[in-house]
Amino acid sequence: MPWTVYILGCRDGSLYTGITNDLPKRLKVHAAGKASKYTRSRLPVRLAYQEVRRSKSAALKREAAIKRLPRQTKLELIGTGRLSR
Repeated sequence: MPWTVYILGCRDGSLYTGITNDLPKRLKVHAAGKASKYTRSRLPVRLAYQEVRRSKSAALKREAAIKRLPRQTKLELIGTGRLSR
């Protein structure tokens, strides 16, 4: 089952990175303010970036790598849609 690594843009300009195996459902839960404590107070959120991984393990590793990136690099990733490995 494929997993998706995603980045959300929050109302306050911050970025949130997460993983899911059902992106449409997860986005609805975020919009309802029930997905995470972080995004709950920063609604509305919008999907800014996504990439698919073959396994949960691969998605978790990619999520961790993205979270370690400086903000500017994340913005470049979002802007280009380029897969940075």
